[in-house]
Amino acid sequence: MGPSASVGLDAPSPPGACSSYSTYDEKEELRAMDERTGCVVVGGGPAGMVTGLILARAGVEVTVLEKHPDFLRDFRGDTVHPSTLTLLDELGLGEKFDAVPHSEVSSAGFPTEDGGMMKLADLSRLKVPRPYIAMVPQWDFLNLLADAAQKEPTFTLRVETEMTGLLRSGARVDGVRYRTADGVEGELRADLVVAADGRWSSARRFAGLEPKEYDTPFDAWWFRLSRRDDETDTTLMPKMRHRRFAVPLPRTGYYQIAYLAPKGEDLRAAGIENFRHNITEVCPEFADRVDELESMDDVKFLDVRLNRLHRWHTDGLLCIGDAAHAMSPVGGVGINLAVQDAVAAAGLLADALRRGRPTDSELRAVRTRRVLPTIAVQTLQRILHRFVMRPVMAGRRDGPPQPMVKIFARFPKLSYFPALLLGVGVRPEHAPAFARRAQEPADR
Repeated sequence: MGPSASVGLDAPSPPGACSSYSTYDEKEELRAMDERTGCVVVGGGPAGMVTGLILARAGVEVTVLEKHPDFLRDFRGDTVHPSTLTLLDELGLGEKFDAVPHSEVSSAGFPTEDGGMMKLADLSRLKVPRPYIAMVPQWDFLNLLADAAQKEPTFTLRVETEMTGLLRSGARVDGVRYRTADGVEGELRADLVVAADGRWSSARRFAGLEPKEYDTPFDAWWFRLSRRDDETDTTLMPKMRHRRFAVPLPRTGYYQIAYLAPKGEDLRAAGIENFRHNITEVCPEFADRVDELESMDDVKFLDVRLNRLHRWHTDGLLCIGDAAHAMSPVGGVGINLAVQDAVAAAGLLADALRRGRPTDSELRAVRTRRVLPTIAVQTLQRILHRFVMRPVMAGRRDGPPQPMVKIFARFPKLSYFPALLLGVGVRPEHAPAFARRAQEPADR
């Protein structure tokens, strides 16, 4: 038998870096092949960590499997919306989050062809404690959740542990097979498997669940450029010119930029000089720093998907987050929908998991609660794909359609409704009473 991949996460993370990870000095020996937990969560992203934290606070024995050694992966979703900020306050983590270096965005809109701006979403109108989007590296957000979860005696995080298959008793999912980084293989039985392993979910695939795909006209190419001290943007505004589309996200000390290209277009083959030219065409303000991109190795590719499962569960397994519904990057809502799925799932299933195995109707209740918010956001994304992104990339215009511009100009208060949908959601989820804590003071 080899060592387990449980880790300690107590070391504070320096600004812009991942928490230091260290394997326990006395490594636990993997238990025999009959290892067991109450709930095994596949994937240590936002949905997985929130599920693990809340279930552990309910006293459920929960194990999160994360195949990477840490959370340090660039160009993942880094937008934390008002609904998630409220949740952090309820969990007692708001002050700790505030201490993490981050920037804030209070509105979002589109440039108009006359050089103006159509404000699509004004988050400052929201009646919430934190009416803004916080831009923070995802690894800092995940470390915050992991540190809190590690304080619960029933929580275990295993890094460098990849799920390789599902255990079954007939048609029922009864746990997972896994493999550690040093090649040790094992089986972990559980009353419930939660698939929170993203848009390419292995757990979903092994369970035989297939999502319905919706058309997406673009892929995203992510990179970063420096940000000057005098650039104090608080508005998220895409740039559209000459069939090109880019979304600069203001971050602490730099811009994280998504360049949207027509689906299937291979920008790597065209080379870095062509890519720099495209960026300066659509964002001329970056001409003085685009040479910071030394090669296409500095650009990360995202195959954009928009899909949704009709059925989110099978006996013994539940899909949440991107495993249940992959979101377009438009609006940056993927993290927050995933987190709300996690809160709903943990709140609805905690009692059942304390008793044993959740029933089919209890698992179905998670989709019933979360499907309307998912459909609402995906519908807005599909509308923007059709009426904004696609026409811009086809060269038909360099902004949103004029009727939309005129309506929002005449009725500016309309910007409240997209802000509510993107920032809070149709059905915001709140931490159950058993998971709430007093505010933990920030580390100084």
